Amino acid sequence: PNIRRSCSLLRMHYRTDMASQFSPKRVLVVDDNRDAADLTAQLLGMHGHMTTVAYGGQQGIRLALSFSPEVVLLDLGMPGTDGYAVAIAQRQSPMLEGAVLIAYTAWSDEETNKRVRASGFDQHLAKPARLGTLLALVSEARRADGLKGSTPFVQAGDAYQ
Repeated sequence: PNIRRSCSLLRMHYRTDMASQFSPKRVLVVDDNRDAADLTAQLLGMHGHMTTVAYGGQQGIRLALSFSPEVVLLDLGMPGTDGYAVAIAQRQSPMLEGAVLIAYTAWSDEETNKRVRASGFDQHLAKPARLGTLLALVSEARRADGLKGSTPFVQAGDAYQ
């Protein structure tokens, strides 16, 4: 019991300290790999961000409308509605025009990069990524005036080898 209380207090202090260093974001994580999605959301939450998770493309489209994320971390290779289709659908919604879309996927070949750009993503981060890189992309994510294409496309290639 005392160890749990100590860990809980440490987490609360850590969250408060980290949250004071940047503006927390509302982040939607969309990935059909439940473990990966949950872990990503938990790590972002530990660093002060408000997160929610969707385990598929259609759920991601629905949750985006009700959650109003500032950032969407979106896997590409999902069964049914893939990440490209989710990005296109989200870009067509006026409610989500200011959201920063980050393709967060193991795919990083040239064809994927072209499709990511064409689908309306702002950034592309290859999995697995360093936690610091992920946190920086999320923390610094913004779209000027909420206009499509206003954030330069960034491909972060800092995946572990």
